[in-house]
Amino acid sequence: MKIVQIGVVAVLLAAAVAYAGVGRPGSAHGSAPPATHGVTVTGTASVSSVPDRASFSFGVSTNGVTARQASVENARKAREVIGALLRAGVAKADLQTQDVTVGPSWNDEGRPDGFTAHSSVVAKVRKVARAGAIVDAAVAAGANESSGPSFDRSDRGDLYRSALRRAFADARAKAHTLASEAGASVGPVLRIEESSVPEVPVPYEARAALDSGPTPVEPGTQEVQATISVTFSLA
Repeated sequence: MKIVQIGVVAVLLAAAVAYAGVGRPGSAHGSAPPATHGVTVTGTASVSSVPDRASFSFGVSTNGVTARQASVENARKAREVIGALLRAGVAKADLQTQDVTVGPSWNDEGRPDGFTAHSSVVAKVRKVARAGAIVDAAVAAGANESSGPSFDRSDRGDLYRSALRRAFADARAKAHTLASEAGASVGPVLRIEESSVPEVPVPYEARAALDSGPTPVEPGTQEVQATISVTFSLA
C-alpha cells in the first residue's frame, strides 16, 4: 500500500507542475514585447548647381608597318597632346593616362596590313570657363579622339548633405500627413536608410577649333539628389 500511495503522490505533483506552467506562461518564457506601430516613408530632395569642373578624355592613334614603329610614333603624338594640355593650364596632377594599346590592324578584305597603336589621357579641368580652350589645344596638338565632358562640383559633399537635410524634412512632412489621416501622431525615428542615386555625365563631342573662338562648352545646371527611407513611430 505504501508503494501505491507514493506513486499517486508523484503523479499528483507532476500534474501540479504542468498546470502551473500552463497557467503562468510568463514564468516559463518571459513576457512578449509590445508591438511597435510605425509608418515608413520615402523622402527625396535635390539641390541645383552650376558645375565648376569638367573632365575630358583625349586620344591619339597611329598606324605603322611594325608594332614598334606604330608605338614610337604614337608615343610622340601623345607627348605632344600632354604638353599642349600642360601649356593650356591643366595641372600635371590632373592628367591621368587611361590606356596604352598596340595591336594588329586589318584591311577591308580581312587581311593584316600592319599595326595600330593607341593611347588616351584624361584631363581634369578645374575651371569650366577654360574647357573650350583646353579642348582646342589638345585637338590642335594632334588629338584625333575626344570625349566628355563629365561635369562635377568641387563642393559636391556639402551640396549632398544639404539635399539629405531636405529629404529628411520631406519624409517627416509625409509622415505627419499619413499619421493625421490615421488619427495618430508622429513619434521618434525608428530607422533611416540612405539610397544613392547614380549620376549620368552629360555627353559632349569635341570638334576642331573655330577661328571665331574656342569650342563652346556650356555647363548648364546639375542636380545633386538625395533619397532616404525613414520609419517613424506612431503614438
